[in-house]
Amino acid sequence: MFMKIKRVSMKTLIIIFFTAFFTTVSIASNAYAEEKGLGVVTGTVKAKKAKYLKDAVAYIENMPNSFEPLKEHAVIDQKNMAFIPHVLVLLKGTTVDFLNSDMVQHNVYSPDAVADNVNLGTWLKGETRPFTFNKLGVASIRCNVHVDMLAYVLVLQNPYFARVNNDGSFSITNVPEGKYTVKLWSERLKAEDRQAEVKAGTPTTVAFELK
Repeated sequence: MFMKIKRVSMKTLIIIFFTAFFTTVSIASNAYAEEKGLGVVTGTVKAKKAKYLKDAVAYIENMPNSFEPLKEHAVIDQKNMAFIPHVLVLLKGTTVDFLNSDMVQHNVYSPDAVADNVNLGTWLKGETRPFTFNKLGVASIRCNVHVDMLAYVLVLQNPYFARVNNDGSFSITNVPEGKYTVKLWSERLKAEDRQAEVKAGTPTTVAFELK
């Protein structure tokens, strides 16, 4: 007696292949991270309203090592009467090119010491003016021609940060083993710092509440 063999569609074969592939990659990645002494900080952020999660950033405050900024410049555009992106996260020593893509003139200045109270002046469409952020902290970026324009530059000591998702979750990956302070920045609200001990191959979980 012969058994009937069902034909497997090409779509099913592709799904099986990619499922196996990504599972293998995930296992290999986890094994590599554990071998190198790297861990993950995952977390949740609670807020009374979902809109308060927008542009929130979780980050590790200080690391024992020093970190060189990317040589490539970051960019903040001035387009449709707004700074894009609204929140930029970068390493200390990074240069930002401020581009004007609007037909009108724009100005860029910051009233904050983190940005040396800089005023880059006013310029026309298509032009850029650079500024290097050499101090840690948060700098608000404004335009004295259009007072409703506002952006933030978060200057960090290390690259271990993550933007908070719409559901309040975040994940900071490839973190070296150690004990750290995890902070949360939000444009409108604040949250208490959290302590985390990172171990290789084992996720460390923290929880924040914006108030």
